[in-house]
Amino acid sequence: MSEPPLVALHGASFAYDDGPLVLDGLDFEVREGRALALLGRNGTGKTTLMRLLSGGLRPRAGRLTVEGEPVSYGRAGLTRLRTTVQLVVQDPDDQLFAASVGQDVSFGPLNLGLPDTEVRARVAQALAALDITALADRPTHLLSYGQRKRTAIAGAVAMRPRVLILDEPTAGLDPDGQERLLGTLEGLRAGGTTVVMATHDVDLALRWADDAALLTPGGVHTGPVAATLARTDLLARAGLRLPWGVAAADVLRAQGLLTGTDSGPRTPEELAALAPRPAARD
Repeated sequence: MSEPPLVALHGASFAYDDGPLVLDGLDFEVREGRALALLGRNGTGKTTLMRLLSGGLRPRAGRLTVEGEPVSYGRAGLTRLRTTVQLVVQDPDDQLFAASVGQDVSFGPLNLGLPDTEVRARVAQALAALDITALADRPTHLLSYGQRKRTAIAGAVAMRPRVLILDEPTAGLDPDGQERLLGTLEGLRAGGTTVVMATHDVDLALRWADDAALLTPGGVHTGPVAATLARTDLLARAGLRLPWGVAAADVLRAQGLLTGTDSGPRTPEELAALAPRPAARD
């Protein structure tokens, strides 16, 4: 018998006040240790789904479970959920409110009632994980956009969640900032954190994720990232284009440079490594 998913929605439906259903009878699960990319067009419910998973919203119907156990929405149940799942929203200014970086990152652990020594240790570790230790005393209003993003993520990391959900974490970052953030996420994954990333960037999803979940008006479709993002029918329904890596793999197979079982390139560097080298001249 397989282990239950770390976090899962079962038959979940949700509508905002006086509005139509945003999600209807949705089944969705997050498996421990799998990097999951959540993709879909605007308006299909990605943000709602993430808020349901983190306890910010409660399903009108269906249920949320953690390791197979239903979540209760009282104080104790939500505290348990929020030490398991943390959501970082797209705009860091919606999440930061304390005067300094260190104060902001300490807010969650302090609310858990942890001893001061434990709070300080968690803050120090979260700042180090996000490479912003030097910013601990910096006023949050003096941070760059990328620094604010890292501070918001550090605040979630300080809660030591088993699942970290990020809404468009690379949006607004320059290429160097994106690379640094992806390196940070790899470090968090190596430390045992399961990461879910909502993104519109299919190339980023193909490069980074183990699995992809495509949210369409007809429901959600989850599977291994390369196979899922090669489904042109699902991509069309999700309002997404074909990733360049999938298109490149098709060309490489047609040229005999990849077999049917070989995985295609996920990065330009992997593509360059597959390219045939010109014969050396005498």
